[in-house]
Amino acid sequence: MSDCLFCKIIAGDIPSSKVYEDEVCYAFYDIAPQAPTHFLVVPKAHIQSVSQVTAENSAVVAHIFEIIAKLAQELGFAEAGYRVVSNVGQAGQQSVPHLHFHVLAGRDMTWPPG
Repeated sequence: MSDCLFCKIIAGDIPSSKVYEDEVCYAFYDIAPQAPTHFLVVPKAHIQSVSQVTAENSAVVAHIFEIIAKLAQELGFAEAGYRVVSNVGQAGQQSVPHLHFHVLAGRDMTWPPG
């Protein structure tokens, strides 16, 4: 999608601080971190949100969660714990209409979250 912020980041048109990349997904640090470790993992294919996940594209989501688990181990926060968040739609405070998962670690997370 030509006007999508995350599609532009994936394409390299907008700079980002890359955490990980493969043929399916791209991970980069959040520009306004809410925890000592805060990065986003996005599919390279444009999927608008969790509400647009289907049987045809759900393997992308499974792959992303495999990568999140791998990165949690590699970056050293898996044992202490972390939070994975995906906001959906306006009421859910989704600010970019491209499926993305926030990974937050390095501090205690409060509940309820907001």
